Amino acid sequence: MNLIRPLFLILACSIIAYGVNAQKRGNVWCFGHEAAINFNSGFPVADSSSVISRGSCASICDTSGELLFYTAYDTIVYISGSDPVRVYSSGHQVMSNGDSIKGGGWYNELVIIPDPGVANKYYLFNIGVTFDLGIYYSVVDMSLNWGLGEVTQKNVQLQNFKCSDGLTAIKHGNGRDWWVFFRRWDSPNNTYYKYLITPTGISNVMMQNIGSSTSNGFARMEFSKNGDKMMLCTVEGLMEFYDFDRCSGLLDNPQTIFPEQTAPFTRLFWSGQFSPSGNLFYTVIAAIPGFSDSCYLVQYNLDSPNIALSADTIFVGTLTNSVGAIKLGPDDKIYLTGTYNNFVTSSYPYPDTVYTIYNSYLGVINSPDSIGIACDFQPYSFYLGGKRTYYGLPNNPDYDLPALAGSPCDTLVSQNELAGAAAVGSLHVFYHSEWNKAFINASNLKGKTGKLLVYDMQGKVVHSEPLLIQNGYYTRDLSMIGRADGMYMVVVETEQERLVKKVLID
Repeated sequence: MNLIRPLFLILACSIIAYGVNAQKRGNVWCFGHEAAINFNSGFPVADSSSVISRGSCASICDTSGELLFYTAYDTIVYISGSDPVRVYSSGHQVMSNGDSIKGGGWYNELVIIPDPGVANKYYLFNIGVTFDLGIYYSVVDMSLNWGLGEVTQKNVQLQNFKCSDGLTAIKHGNGRDWWVFFRRWDSPNNTYYKYLITPTGISNVMMQNIGSSTSNGFARMEFSKNGDKMMLCTVEGLMEFYDFDRCSGLLDNPQTIFPEQTAPFTRLFWSGQFSPSGNLFYTVIAAIPGFSDSCYLVQYNLDSPNIALSADTIFVGTLTNSVGAIKLGPDDKIYLTGTYNNFVTSSYPYPDTVYTIYNSYLGVINSPDSIGIACDFQPYSFYLGGKRTYYGLPNNPDYDLPALAGSPCDTLVSQNELAGAAAVGSLHVFYHSEWNKAFINASNLKGKTGKLLVYDMQGKVVHSEPLLIQNGYYTRDLSMIGRADGMYMVVVETEQERLVKKVLID
C-alpha cells in the first residue's frame, strides 16, 4: 500500500484549511503613543495598547483575531541604559522574559513570524541599525503562562553588520513557510539578504545581488498584496520595482523608476504601499529639517508607460504636521500616520498636554485602487479614541496570504515532512569581539541534562559546565577573556544528542 499519497493529501488539505482559517492574524494594530486599532468587526475601531514608540512596532493575533502579543521600542527603557525592545502580552503587560530585547528607535526593525511547525511558537526578528548591529531573533511560546506567553529564547544573533531600516517578511508560495528580507548598510551594495523559515527552523542566510547599489540606512521593501511584486524605496530617492517569486525567493526584472540622488535631495521616500490590486503605488516623501520643509503623499500608476511621470500628489504637509508610514489595512483601505512638532515641546515622547488633530487622527485612503482624487484620501479622518500617533505603524506582514495556487510549490512535498521527521536540535554560536563573549543558543534540545564543552583546535577541553535546559532551549553568554585567538569547537551535549559549532576568536 502506498502510504505517501494519503499522507500527501492530508498535508495538502492541512494547507487549504490553514489558508481558510488564518484570516485575522493581522486584525489588531498596536502602535504610536498607547494607540491601537481593531479590525475584527469589518471596520476599524480605536483601542489602546502599552506602546510608546515613534516607529518600530509589530503585533499578531490568533486565527480568530484575538490579540496574542505585540512588541515595540521603548524610549524610557533605552534612556535607562537597557536593551530597549519589549514584548507585551494581550493583557498589555510586559511578557515573562519579554524585556531587554535588542533593537533601536528606528521604524521598521521588528517583525513577528509564526513558526510553521509549532502552533503556539513565534519568532520575533529584529535588526540593529545604529545600536546592537546585525539581525537577531527571539522565540515566544504562547502555550506558557496560561496562554499569556513567555519569551523562551532571545537575542540570538544571526549577522553582526549594520543593517538598513527596512526588515520585512512575506509568506512562501506553499502558504506555510516564510521569507525574511533585509539589506546591509555599512557599504555600498545591491545585496538582498534572506532567511527561509520552515518547520525545521531558520535556514542559512541566502544572498541575491540584483538592482541598484545603495548604502542607505532607510531601505523599505514593500510587497504587493498577491506577493508577485516588490518595491524598494530609500530615503535618498531610489525607487525600484521588481518581480518576485514566492517559491524561490528570487527577485527579477528590476525597473529603476527613480535613481538614488546626491545632495541636495528632492525625494526622500519614507514609506510606501501598493494598492490592493497592485496597479498603483503610494509613497510618503518626508519633510526633514535641512532638506525639505514639506512632505507629500504621492500616487504612482504602475501601468503607466512612464511610472515616474505618472506621479500625482494627493496631500501636502509640513514639518509641523509631517506624515509618516502608510499601510494597507485588513479592510483594503490604506492608513496614513504622522506626527506633530511645534519645535517648543518634545515631539517624542509627547508631553501629556500635547493633543492635536495631527497626532490624534490617521488619514485614510478609502478607494486606493482609484486613480488621482478618486482614491478619496481623507486626512485626519480616523480618530484614535484619545490616543496619539507618531511616524510608525506596525511592521506586520500579510499573515493571510494564501498558497500560490497552481505553482510548483503550492503543496508541501519535502521528503523529511512526508517521513514525519521531528524538529531537530540546532545550535548557534556568535562571538562579539568588543565584549569578548561567545553567545551560545541551542533549541529543540532532547533530554533534560548535559554539558557545555569548549575545545581548542588541539582537542583540549578549555571549558566545561553543566547545561541548564529549559523547555528545550539553552542560552549562555560565555566570557572568552584570556583565550588565545583562533578556532574553537563549542559542543552542547545531552544524554540524547551532541551538537557542535565552530567559533573564531580574533
